[in-house]
Amino acid sequence: MIDRLPAAASAMALFILALAASAASSGAAAQSSRFEEDFDDQNRPWQEIAVQLPGPPQDRQLLPFYVSPTATQKFAVDAESISVGQDGVVRYTIVVTSEGGARNVSYEGIRCATYERKFYAFGRPDGGWSRSRRDQWEKIDGHAVNRQQDALFRDYFCDSKTVAGSAKDMLERLRYQRTLSPQRGQ
Repeated sequence: MIDRLPAAASAMALFILALAASAASSGAAAQSSRFEEDFDDQNRPWQEIAVQLPGPPQDRQLLPFYVSPTATQKFAVDAESISVGQDGVVRYTIVVTSEGGARNVSYEGIRCATYERKFYAFGRPDGGWSRSRRDQWEKIDGHAVNRQQDALFRDYFCDSKTVAGSAKDMLERLRYQRTLSPQRGQ
């Protein structure tokens, strides 16, 4: 009986080592599998997430921002509406006010990776939304007089072709007028 104890302990030690080696190799295989999945994700075509419309903008939550010296309207983003989706789209509600006081409200998205914008919905006087009939992605026009999407892209939401931080970061930049391009005159 005493002679068998060291052999049994030795066999148990070999079994434990084999089990540990098996677990390590399956962990490496799982890690390799995740690597392949992550790599493949980069090659998949971009897909937009489902959009949830925010509540109507409240005047106390509007954050004005500068567009250009030739802009004929005033622009503000609803602080409560700013979000960054898993699809890399910055979504927000914008309120555009004419010199005569007329207001247009729209829920929009900016895709930093492609310098594009999209209108999701337009605000109605009763606080509800009307779905946009132009619900495709379009290049941002950086040369128009009222180029609000370009100003948001360059100054608050995007750093080159990447999303510039979290929604909270964007909110703080808008709230304190700290643009990403400090050379722009206001």
